[in-house]
Amino acid sequence: MLSATPTELTPFDQHRYQVRLEWGASGLARLAPSDLVVVVDVLRFSTSVTDAVARGDRVALDAAAHAVSINGAAVAEAAAAAGARVLLGCLRNAAAVAAEVLAEQRRRGERTSVAVIAAGERVSRDPDADLRFAVEDLLGAGAIVAALTDLGIDHTSPEAAAACESYRGLGRAVRHLVTASGSGQELIAAGRRDEVLAAAEVDAVGVVPVLEDGVFTAR
Repeated sequence: MLSATPTELTPFDQHRYQVRLEWGASGLARLAPSDLVVVVDVLRFSTSVTDAVARGDRVALDAAAHAVSINGAAVAEAAAAAGARVLLGCLRNAAAVAAEVLAEQRRRGERTSVAVIAAGERVSRDPDADLRFAVEDLLGAGAIVAALTDLGIDHTSPEAAAACESYRGLGRAVRHLVTASGSGQELIAAGRRDEVLAAAEVDAVGVVPVLEDGVFTAR
């Protein structure tokens, strides 16, 4: 299992907890190394790749970054470089992600640490642009943490617990919140309302994109 050495521990790395939550690639770097990293970029990286692998496609990380979004792709690339197993999560596959985490823990036969990374939204395609809070990614991350908790993987950091309860408290309003969010309104204005509505569907698919050798395939 990946773990931080004593000299690397900080008050912000959430190393005490099995389930951790942060924002963006910079947030991932703040966390203690985790066995699994779940990248959550609801509009649109995680959702688009999840639907593609559900159709049987294989999706190259580089191609998806150029065609869909650089936000989630940057986190996935950083996580893979750190040696973590990288999964993509969104509202559409939250329960499937939790089930895959549990299956991975059983395969390993030991407690498996999980970093749920909400990608957030950048104000431009510049990878160095400021990261903006994205309510859809908070809800997607919270849905995954809630699903993990339902399976008994419930040793969550305060950050992960807060996202979980945000989702539980607002679950009935997910469709409205995602479509009314800044990212949702931007896509709707661009004529992509159907994509936004699809991204707001909870547990609509049962597959999890897993990154192996730079390519996402379905588990």
